[in-house]
Amino acid sequence: MGLGFPIGVVGVLILGHAAYSTIQYRGLLKIMEEEFSGPPLVVVAELLVALVLCFWAALSVPGKFLSIHPDSEENRIIALPENLDFMIFNHRGRAFSSQPDLKLKH
Repeated sequence: MGLGFPIGVVGVLILGHAAYSTIQYRGLLKIMEEEFSGPPLVVVAELLVALVLCFWAALSVPGKFLSIHPDSEENRIIALPENLDFMIFNHRGRAFSSQPDLKLKH
């Protein structure tokens, strides 16, 4: 895991602080009876830093990719589920006609 997880936690904390700062800023604008035109530049900068840190963590925390062995039985796409009781072939979709030349009644 290394350094990626703590960086992700810091990114999420900065993201939460940016949200709290925006809510507090909007409350201050309501008291001063001014129009909200957007968050302050400090909050936008916090959001960008949090975005970069969260991306860093998302790319570094999961670890190494493992290879997929094509001959493995676990990776078979064609394999059906073991419990076939829940496979449904009778549904409401058959009520829609497949004939494209039907006219709608007005």
